[in-house]
Amino acid sequence: MGKGRAQVRIIKGQTAAPIEKADTSVQLTTSEAYNAGDWITPPNDMRGLRQMVKHSTILPQCIRAYKNNIAGFGIGIRYVEDVEETPEMAAEFKRAEEIVELLNTEQDTKEVFEDVIEARETYGIAYLEVIRNLAGEVVQVEFIKETPSVTKTKPLDPYIPSIYYHHGQQVERKKRYCKYKQEIGGKTVYFKEFGDPRIMDKRDGLYLQEGQTIDLDDQANELMEFAIGTEPYGEVRWIGQVLGVDGSRRAEGLNNNYFINGRHTPLMIILKNGTLTDDSYAKLQSYMNDIKGEAGQHAFILLEMESPDGKTDFDTDEQQDVEIKDLASILQKDELFQDYLDNNRRKVQSAFQLPDLYVGYTTDFNRATAQTAQEVTEQQVFQPERKSLAWAINNRLLNEYQFKYVECYFLEPDISNPDDLYKLLTVCNNAGGLTPNKARQIIFEAYGEVAEDYPEEWGEIPLAYSKTQGGGGGGFDIGTLTESLQKQITKAASRNDDEVVAVMKEVKRLLMKMDKGA
Repeated sequence: MGKGRAQVRIIKGQTAAPIEKADTSVQLTTSEAYNAGDWITPPNDMRGLRQMVKHSTILPQCIRAYKNNIAGFGIGIRYVEDVEETPEMAAEFKRAEEIVELLNTEQDTKEVFEDVIEARETYGIAYLEVIRNLAGEVVQVEFIKETPSVTKTKPLDPYIPSIYYHHGQQVERKKRYCKYKQEIGGKTVYFKEFGDPRIMDKRDGLYLQEGQTIDLDDQANELMEFAIGTEPYGEVRWIGQVLGVDGSRRAEGLNNNYFINGRHTPLMIILKNGTLTDDSYAKLQSYMNDIKGEAGQHAFILLEMESPDGKTDFDTDEQQDVEIKDLASILQKDELFQDYLDNNRRKVQSAFQLPDLYVGYTTDFNRATAQTAQEVTEQQVFQPERKSLAWAINNRLLNEYQFKYVECYFLEPDISNPDDLYKLLTVCNNAGGLTPNKARQIIFEAYGEVAEDYPEEWGEIPLAYSKTQGGGGGGFDIGTLTESLQKQITKAASRNDDEVVAVMKEVKRLLMKMDKGA
């Protein structure tokens, strides 16, 4: 064959082999392209990020708002499906509660995840040290306090088969795992990535080979990372505001320096065609140093002058004169760069998607604006973050427990508006749809209690229907209800309650449809 040519042969009589596809991820990452070795160097000094947070006038408030509102309300256990409880379900519920409560005995478990959120928003990444018992079950988690001291490798070959439990079914997946190491004060300890089934020596980061043994105390624990974004070490959500954060710090430093090195000269004494005598100069300096308090009120000073050349001729044409000039108008009256500082603050808040109400920077709000700000922030920021964190707990941290009926979730505040609820209940009641059991449930939930339904049949009968029956009206009069509902629609329209009007019109349409069907 000539150079550069390929030989093709067709072999008949053989069964074609089935086409197989890769059972692992084959994508490339930048960590493999830009690192000469296995260990990835962080692109930024994380300690610098921490210093920027410490000296910022807005970042600590934003991070605290995330910390308090995502995990601050606590961790709860709930059933996945709303079905009648069985003894097996109750036992699993109790076990899940105990496991979550005992994940850390030094502090509340929700406080561990508060620390994770704080570190993640400060550095872009946070780590949990995961400890298992002899059965391989997760029994303890510890927050890694010195986040900048941890470095990691790129995902290392080979692909390792890992077991994942999904709805009670065992699923096998292949994955390349990372190594981690923490270096502080000349000491180094190695960790393996969470989920790695191999045994690692924490002293040198080497995996045990077949036939090797190691003491339990020398086995490496696992690290579970929580990163923002897809970078190897995450990326803080305020990375685009770094220049503004640094500029605000410098502006604050400039204002502070004014009190140390700034000039506070309120007036100037100008001498024309003369000079102060030595005695007058001493008196003036003493006056400026000592005048203060009640003792200096209504005091006066006498300044004497003499000719600069020592002449005593009073007939000279050059008369000595003293002029006092006010310099208070050119003094700095307030901080510099106020607009610049305020604009930078708003940019940082925008990066966190937080309104002023959450960072304590406003008093100009009412109930309506506060309610709207809370609802939007809950829907756009905090609820997605809670769900993401809860997924990591249920599907990663506690996956090997194979819970069938329960799951962990992060508690959230009640942001319902009582005024809106009252309007909807009024409409529902006027339309004949509110039952005693539903009314009881709503009022009990408002008080934070659990309501038990009325056992009698009338508990499920709409109140409006009960009234018509009791009054001898001859049954459920849809026409009367429709007429009453129209009055309510007119009244709501006069108050510009567009949402309530829309609901009532829909109820009226359904009632009229029911009337025609009857």
